[in-house]
Amino acid sequence: MNEGGRRSVLRVREAHQHSRVTAVELFFDLVFVFAVTQISHALLKDFSLLGGARVTVLFLAVWWVWIFTSWVTNWLDPDRTPVRILLFLLMLGGLVLSTSLPAAFDARGLAFGVAFAAMQVGRSAVTLWLLPASEQGMRRNFIRILAWLSVSGVLWIAGGLADPQTRLGLWALAVFIEYMGPVTRFRTPGLGASTIDDWNVEGGHMAERSSAFILIALGESVVVTGATFADLPWSGPTIAAFVASFVGSIAMWWIYFHKGAEAGAERISSADDPGRIARLAYTYFHMPMVAGIIMSAVADELVLAHPNGHTDLKTILSVVGGPLLFLIGTILFKRTIRGHWQPSHVVGIAALLALAATGELMSPLVLSVLTTVVLVVVAAWEAISLGSSAAPGGGT
Repeated sequence: MNEGGRRSVLRVREAHQHSRVTAVELFFDLVFVFAVTQISHALLKDFSLLGGARVTVLFLAVWWVWIFTSWVTNWLDPDRTPVRILLFLLMLGGLVLSTSLPAAFDARGLAFGVAFAAMQVGRSAVTLWLLPASEQGMRRNFIRILAWLSVSGVLWIAGGLADPQTRLGLWALAVFIEYMGPVTRFRTPGLGASTIDDWNVEGGHMAERSSAFILIALGESVVVTGATFADLPWSGPTIAAFVASFVGSIAMWWIYFHKGAEAGAERISSADDPGRIARLAYTYFHMPMVAGIIMSAVADELVLAHPNGHTDLKTILSVVGGPLLFLIGTILFKRTIRGHWQPSHVVGIAALLALAATGELMSPLVLSVLTTVVLVVVAAWEAISLGSSAAPGGGT
């Protein structure tokens, strides 16, 4: 491919306009709808300390491969054929990754490890190949990224070949290396570290992509809960549990989308250092939000199954832990874009911690209803405090 051809794969950025999310990017996201479902089912199947550690590693891997791809499509134009082909190949790898999730620490460990390493290393290598020679700063940046991901890729494959206990250690180390990359700005021997200018992103596009993943997680949570409810006998407690679950999902949507998502898009689009904000607000702080939504989906299934049963530690961790993770991620995200701590979120986090301490005194249904009330209060408080009577937007 000649210089002109390579240049053509870059997104064209226009002043005062953000690049739209393309249809092929949304098509790519559909793979991760399946991945989110697989992660929640894996946690529900083995809700133990070991199971939680394993699911955490798998979740961190899934989020990382998605957010890294979103960074790449912020620079490359998905409407160009080479980039589309790259995304289609990543979709194939994502399907292998997703289908391997339930048995990633069993018979399909090697499939998961190879798929993940191939997606991370392959995407970076192809991006480096597609970048024109004139983009020296970006090319050096992807050489650094490729070096880091190649090291972690060896650990992913080695973990797939190892026994389950060793696999967890190797994959945890691989995750640590992957997540430390952006923190150290991918410092590499001979090349040093990248600069903030190397991470010049189109903020509106990054905000819209991250909002899409929140919608994916919320939508899949609603679908899974609805499917569980449909298979159960409909009684007063199960109906109440279903309603509490649905209202909780609406409250999460409201907390994120009513003002947060729009403010985030405006803040990063006008920032002098969009790369720094994108790294903190979207790469890292969206992660606990998605994890919280997934854990809430697990909680909904547990409560629907035994609404009036005994509230054990597993129930408390899921019912309270999901909203708690979501609010922690949201308050950190809004702190980054607004510059101050949101009082409603601080009180909501404190209320959830109080519920966690007293949860064993309640039935799962009562605990679920109370956590939903906390989320509704947080959403209403923030909406009123911001003084907006306008209807909330559905995106950025």
